Amino acid sequence: MDLTVYLAGQIHDDWRETVKTKAREKNLALTIVGPQTNHERSDNVGEDIIGKQPASVHKDDAASSINNFRTQVLLQKSDIVIALFGEKYKQWNTAMDASTAITMNKPTIIIRPESLVHPLKELSNKADVTVETVDQALEVLQYIYE
Repeated sequence: MDLTVYLAGQIHDDWRETVKTKAREKNLALTIVGPQTNHERSDNVGEDIIGKQPASVHKDDAASSINNFRTQVLLQKSDIVIALFGEKYKQWNTAMDASTAITMNKPTIIIRPESLVHPLKELSNKADVTVETVDQALEVLQYIYE
């Protein structure tokens, strides 16, 4: 059984590659999808598709509508959503994707460090599973295959 897993979270480091590598090591049949991780492409996609915008606010709006469209399609096609909250970057997109997934009734795993227990308590309460590490999230997925 192959599961499609949407990895929601910041795009500024290689945590998704870590998930992919560890999933392969565990022989988990996963197809990994997620947001556009090329930051420049994500920021410029609106102008790349619909043309130059008159101001940065319009550029951001055009890009966000296309990025949101992409995210919606991939979330809908996903079997599971893993949302990683880290301490280094602001996590607005992660929170939006996790809450969208929960609203869509997608099985959702939240990864968050102990330091974010309080600020994420409501979201964690709505998720199916909350863990502190990528390894723990993968163990939850591995349990599906037992």
